[in-house]
Amino acid sequence: METTFAEPDLAIHAPHPPIDHRREALLALLRGLDRDGYRFVTATPATHARVIGRPGREEARSLRDVLGWSLPFGPDVVPSEILELLREGEALRQRPDGLLQATLRVSSVRDTLFLHSAYPTTAHDAVFLGPDSYRFADFIVAQMGSLAPGARIVDYGAGAGVGGITAARGQPRSQLTLADINPKALFLSSINAEFAGLSHTAITASTPDELDGPFDLFVTHPPFMMDGDGRAYRDGGDLYGARLSLEWVLAGVRLLAPGGKLILHTGVSIVDGRDVLLEQLTAQLGDAGLAIDYHELDPDIFSEDLDQPAYAQVERIAAVGLVIARPT
Repeated sequence: METTFAEPDLAIHAPHPPIDHRREALLALLRGLDRDGYRFVTATPATHARVIGRPGREEARSLRDVLGWSLPFGPDVVPSEILELLREGEALRQRPDGLLQATLRVSSVRDTLFLHSAYPTTAHDAVFLGPDSYRFADFIVAQMGSLAPGARIVDYGAGAGVGGITAARGQPRSQLTLADINPKALFLSSINAEFAGLSHTAITASTPDELDGPFDLFVTHPPFMMDGDGRAYRDGGDLYGARLSLEWVLAGVRLLAPGGKLILHTGVSIVDGRDVLLEQLTAQLGDAGLAIDYHELDPDIFSEDLDQPAYAQVERIAAVGLVIARPT
């Protein structure tokens, strides 16, 4: 297990990272955008495609078009200081038609800003943030309660870090760990956490078992789709995409301190009226002496994916929330 991570030539460690031109530029970008009141709410990929497919949306006309809708732009569309920070942050590409395009997006969740991958998120190491992230953040705030000062919080499969950052922002002197298998996710989530003013550690981990517990709060939002391309941020494995959700919950419960809590947000396939994840959780945790609360948060999400062959037996995909508390 490591407490540092790196992209090529980019070593990062929080809370006191070494000076790095790319990290510092992207952090300055977030601070500048926040100072200017920038806000953008990220929609589903299907909605995004519909909006930018409208007539007149071929090129960006505003900063939100550039950093939210990922539209190509001419250099006169954004302020010169923003353009320079994008260049220094290596978050800009030149298109064959001569226009520029940002390779990152900036979205707002619960009044703080997050860097994540530009649209479309087709790369295997894409860092995704979308409607699920907003629902996850709201669910955490509603369910976590107050933690003791100095509580240990981990966001496993952190991605852009929405879950862990949301949890830690309101908890005094909390110790936040951001864990992910994807170095790009750790790079961006660490910047997002520093921008939010949080002391934190970023750890490369391929399974929750690689983490050093115990934790007072374990939050996680696993991939839950059946993805033929096997993209890490999207593919949830077998059980109609629920395998990672099941495995991360079982491993996370083992890492809870007495009185600790696990909060999961995920999607689950409903097959012939059966919730395939709930069936497995009931079978494996039913007599574990834990306080378990599980319910649907949204009965119908990502309906466009039901057209895919892998979903031929699925009648709907539901967003679910799970809270598990270990007795003191």
